[in-house]
Order: sequence, then structure tokens, then C-alpha cells
Amino acid sequence: MFAVIRVKGTVGINPDNKKTLDLLMLHKPNHLVLIQKNDSNEKMIKKVEPFITWGEIEEKTLEKLLIKRARKSGNKRIEEDELKKEKIVQKLLKENKKLKDLGLKPVIRLNPPSKGFETKGIKKNYSMGGAIGYRGQDINTLIKRMM
Repeated sequence: MFAVIRVKGTVGINPDNKKTLDLLMLHKPNHLVLIQKNDSNEKMIKKVEPFITWGEIEEKTLEKLLIKRARKSGNKRIEEDELKKEKIVQKLLKENKKLKDLGLKPVIRLNPPSKGFETKGIKKNYSMGGAIGYRGQDINTLIKRMM
């Protein structure tokens, strides 16, 4: 499962890219969505890669993220007991369920990262020392800094 975080805003964005971000439900910067690994999702991610950062999320990070930042309808938090009793993390990772199917809001709002993004800023790719693009497992450290 991929964790996708929007990094940049909407000023000067191509309408096709804006539509793709809307389809991914990434309406504002610092919003996170969880997306299943498949060809159509990967193509959408590649199309809007200059505006997002993404990578594979680990089980421990996903559990902390859901406890701290995920919301149910009515903007209510999830209790840790409820999370473990209903096995939400396992359903997301192993059964390919979506947050919406489990009664949670599909978008998780995050804070800006503590100590900022990487040194080269949000215009350079992650492999060059920037913030955008594919991170792999390093997305987990960014999510922890943004919670």
C-alpha cells in the first residue's frame, strides 16, 4: 500500500494534473491518502509526481497514523481498542480495503513536517535531496515528523 502526500499547492497547475489530484483526493498540501498498488494508481501517481511525495507505508507507522490523525464521520477520533478489535490495519494492508469502506474519512490531514522538508526544498526530487517524488520506506520517517 502506498502513502501519498501532497507537497505543493495549486498555483500555476495544469488542469489535467489538477483533475488527477482531485481523483486522488489530494485537495490541499499536507493531505495524505492511502492507495492500493495497481497499474492505474501508479500511472496517476507518475502523472502528478511533481506535486506529491509517496512510498510504501509500514504497519507500525500506519497504526500510529490511524490512532493519532484518522477521523470517523462527525470528526471523531478512533480509539486504540477499537482499532485493534476491528483489525483495521490488517484489513487495509492484507485485504485491500479502503478507509472509506471501514467507516473512516479517506483523507488524513497532517501538519507540516517538523524541521521542514529536505534541504533542497519542494522543487527538487527526493533522490537529489529535495522533497517530491518516490521515497520508498523513507516515507515513514516523513509521516512520523508530520503527525
